[in-house]
Amino acid sequence: MLLSAVPVVCVLVLMDCLNPAGVDEEDSKKGTTRQLGRKHSSFAYRVIDHVKLGAKLSETVKGKLSLGAKVIQEGGRENIFKHIFGMNEKEKFLKASQCYLSTSSGPIGGLLFISTEKVAFCSDRSIDFPSPTGEIVKAPYKVSIPTRKIKSANESENVDKPAQKYVQIVTEDDYEFWFMGFLRYEKAFKNLEKALSAAKEAKISL
Repeated sequence: MLLSAVPVVCVLVLMDCLNPAGVDEEDSKKGTTRQLGRKHSSFAYRVIDHVKLGAKLSETVKGKLSLGAKVIQEGGRENIFKHIFGMNEKEKFLKASQCYLSTSSGPIGGLLFISTEKVAFCSDRSIDFPSPTGEIVKAPYKVSIPTRKIKSANESENVDKPAQKYVQIVTEDDYEFWFMGFLRYEKAFKNLEKALSAAKEAKISL
């Protein structure tokens, strides 16, 4: 696809991904040079891998633009989390990460929210669902897992492509959830471990 064919807003979003806030232009250039020498651990490589997981580039772009607009409208990712999943007074928001949730119909892009009380996912676009009447309705794909119900969280990777990282969450009733295509995998998993540690301490104190 020619760059001129990509909407200006999309170009700005991609540029923002490749030059995170807090990194000045000179440091960004130096960082990019270093990253090119280790492609399989670079942020740029993960951005490409993240986009490739989408069913269609056009739908992926629409989803990301819709997500960006929602973040701005709600005033941040924490507010989106509160609006969709709710928060109690003792609950602390930790992290929101762009990723994909593996489903029987293929990977679905969206945001993985991590708090001290739950791990939740909401797709960045509406998905077709069959209604009880047989009609097809559109709604975001949502998952919410209480941290106290999570038995384990495991790291995994593609044997052929080690840069492709996965997170497996196993609940106490042995349901499995697989997340992939993280832009910042290490930060996401670190906060997940933090949430599970807090849940474990809460159980012990009861």
